Amino acid sequence: MELHQLHMLRELGELGSIKAVADTLSVTPSAVSQHISALQRQVGAPLTRKDGRNLVLTEAGQVLAAAGAQVIDAMAAAQAAIGAYQHDAGGTVTLSGFHSAGQALFAPLVRRLAAPGPAAVSADDAGGPGSAAPAAVPRVKFSDEDVAQHDFPALTARYDLVLAHRMDHSPAWPEERVRVIPLAHEPLDVAMAVDHPLAGRHSLQASDVVSFPWVSSRSGYSPADVLVAVGAMASRPVDVVHRINDYSTVAALVSTGDVIGLLPRYTSSPALNDGVVLRPLAGINTERRIDLLVRPENLKRASVQVVAQALQEVMAVLAGG
Repeated sequence: MELHQLHMLRELGELGSIKAVADTLSVTPSAVSQHISALQRQVGAPLTRKDGRNLVLTEAGQVLAAAGAQVIDAMAAAQAAIGAYQHDAGGTVTLSGFHSAGQALFAPLVRRLAAPGPAAVSADDAGGPGSAAPAAVPRVKFSDEDVAQHDFPALTARYDLVLAHRMDHSPAWPEERVRVIPLAHEPLDVAMAVDHPLAGRHSLQASDVVSFPWVSSRSGYSPADVLVAVGAMASRPVDVVHRINDYSTVAALVSTGDVIGLLPRYTSSPALNDGVVLRPLAGINTERRIDLLVRPENLKRASVQVVAQALQEVMAVLAGG
């Protein structure tokens, strides 16, 4: 049985005629008759009887109408609850970020969300010159999830928002499954010690860097992908000494002068130290896209929208936008 059928049965008990129900619900009398008949076939017992000019409910019809009223009331309560949940800007939002994004964005996001914002008019005063209340602040729960590119969309099953990255030339996100909110287009730069022989140059070519030992990420991550292109451009393999995904460790090793590496221009800033400089790599597309991935239903929630907007603002500041 369907909710609208129970609704029609309930109204028939109150109004006493098919036509009155049809007029009340703005449907045709034949539609009401068909739905009541379908409901009666499902129940297997008569639900209505004639009483003079009126059509009244049988005892079975009255029992079902009363039960239907409870179902309708429960559905209305559920709809109100989900509406409040979706409109609650102070709700909890779970956010995952790959390591460099977490280091660079999580703390500024907390500060931005905590900063005083526009006042919100309370519900009691809406539409009038009432007092203003502080805007609700979402409660964000952070997690770090540094996975290979093809695994990022699946994280949206566990988190409301997922910070993800992919190289320009790599496959696009599955937008039939997730919504994509672009945050930044970030180059990967060559990182080296301040006294490295290449540190005095403004930009570098593949032929400049291929002969030096490297620290790079594990296969399937952005720096490793770029180094494959470096080797192809220089027509010789790159000597990768260390395979490390943590950018703080990469920066520490680079500062010793024994190896060079690749670090993202914006999000690696918390990992850098005074002994490391970054130089752009010309002739190769080193840019990666940093995006927020979110399931469509989660993007309907006000709290998720607030956090997504704040992340866009934080990234714009970090990238100098």
